[in-house]
Amino acid sequence: MTRDDRGAWSLQSSDGELLIRTGVTGPAAAVGHRLTIAMRHWQATTRWDSGRPVAAELTVEVGSLEAVRGEGGVTPLSGPEKMLVRRNALGSLDARRFPRIIFSANVIEQTDDGYRLSGDLTIHGETRPQIVELRTEDQGDRWRLFSETAIRQSEFGVKPYSQLLGALKVADDVTVSFTATGTDDT
Repeated sequence: MTRDDRGAWSLQSSDGELLIRTGVTGPAAAVGHRLTIAMRHWQATTRWDSGRPVAAELTVEVGSLEAVRGEGGVTPLSGPEKMLVRRNALGSLDARRFPRIIFSANVIEQTDDGYRLSGDLTIHGETRPQIVELRTEDQGDRWRLFSETAIRQSEFGVKPYSQLLGALKVADDVTVSFTATGTDDT
């Protein structure tokens, strides 16, 4: 984590992780894998005023996605299958045309266990309102941030990957989790 002289804090992928978890649907769902996909390159910036966060932005490089785990399925997810998952996900997200996912929060409200961030989420060139509940934990000399948010792919014009004539599909709803750790004296 870094802090600049304008009162902005920045976190990057080395400070935590951003994961996407998918489900499987369709008549052949039992043969598919529930996937965990890591977004390896992202940056989050929070602007502060009078000791309070007033704006935040998270930018994710779509091309940095990597399939890291697959649960379920007939066999374990192999290395070549992970590469196929990556290729299919980049195709579904049209990563060449839309290389970034951006969440910009312009309203930040304090809650009992952190902050509620309200703003706009842009995926696949489509922008929709999004609320993110961000939990914070004071760990003495460090703090931890955590959020988990459900996203419906089709709301952003993303067609979930399918095969076997639609008998096996990635579920439309995915879960995005964000975890980061930093110090406020950086």
